[in-house]
Amino acid sequence: MTFVPVMWTVWGVLALIAASLLIYRSSLTKDEEDQIFLDDSFDHERVAQAAIVAKVNKVQPLVRTSEILVAVATLFVIGYYIMDIIRQIG
Repeated sequence: MTFVPVMWTVWGVLALIAASLLIYRSSLTKDEEDQIFLDDSFDHERVAQAAIVAKVNKVQPLVRTSEILVAVATLFVIGYYIMDIIRQIG
C-alpha cells in the first residue's frame, strides 16, 4: 500500500472520531438549560444539570485532543501536497 491512501485513511479515522465526539457532546448538552431558577423545590433539576455538566467536563479533554489531532493531520496532508508540488516544479 502506498503512503497517500494510508495518510488519507488516518486523517479520515481521526476526523470520524472527532465528529463522533462532537455529536456525543452535543447530545449531552441538548437537555442542558441556559437559565435555571433554583430554590429548594427544584433540587432534582439542579442534580440533573450537575450530572450533565459532569459528563460534558469528562468528555471535553477527549474532544480537544481529537480536534488537535485532526488539525495536525490536516496540516500534514497539506504539507505533503505542497512538498509534492515543489518537487514537481523544481
